[in-house]
Amino acid sequence: MAHVTATDGAEIFYKDWGAGRPVVLSHGWPLNSDSWEAQQLLLATNGFRAIAHDRRGHGRSSQTWHGNDMDTYADDLATLIDALDLRDVTLVGFSTGGGEVARYVGRHGTARIAQVALVSAVPPFMLLTRDNPGGLPIDVFDGLRAGALADRSQLYQDLADGPFFGHNRPGADVPAGVRDAFWLQSMAAGHHNAYESIAAFSGTDFRADLDAFDVPTLVIHGDDDQVVPFAVGGQASAARIDGAVLTVYPGAPHGITDTHKERLGADLLAFAKEHTA
Repeated sequence: MAHVTATDGAEIFYKDWGAGRPVVLSHGWPLNSDSWEAQQLLLATNGFRAIAHDRRGHGRSSQTWHGNDMDTYADDLATLIDALDLRDVTLVGFSTGGGEVARYVGRHGTARIAQVALVSAVPPFMLLTRDNPGGLPIDVFDGLRAGALADRSQLYQDLADGPFFGHNRPGADVPAGVRDAFWLQSMAAGHHNAYESIAAFSGTDFRADLDAFDVPTLVIHGDDDQVVPFAVGGQASAARIDGAVLTVYPGAPHGITDTHKERLGADLLAFAKEHTA
């Protein structure tokens, strides 16, 4: 299995498919790179080098006790990009991965980056504070933490059966296999790592990171997202990033990498081809 080694010795697993200009895909909480398989396969079979990694503490990467924060996640991503000497990258982040991507730009710049895509992403800032009145109250995230400590297996099942894929919406039909895959990937994350990552994705302010974006940016978000509400996430990010293009999926839930995998794959492929052309 392919790994790169972070500065603290953590082993970061990655999958490297295809050949061509690189597209790097960062996954959501508490999943791993397998959640990108449909889009990674599409990109790799259409002339791109598609790379997806497991965030530290998740999947096949090291379950370090420390470093479960956005700065470290972004530095791990930089280690991957630098170790593979990737240039002219299309950088794509889903949900928590969108925060990782934003923090990467804020800390490491865009010298190696050609484009950014934020998908159902947590920036600019999820938490309700005095200067972020549109955010979500801390009780929402305390509830996730309580559920994780009480029975994280059941928490992940409840998320898959409810808000993540919108299975609780009238008329929604999310196959059991999709929901089972979410649970399986989630249980592969370290308990401590996934618990601390809740604070990382909810309590990190990415507004200054978004202000540093200086490459073409595509923002994709479902307007029925029950995990990262559209107004909190995609709509606010697109309004903040100079020149960003906002693509709204009407009626779509959070987990569009599965529920809208064909459309998302086509949109990401078309976006990547814009730069290649």
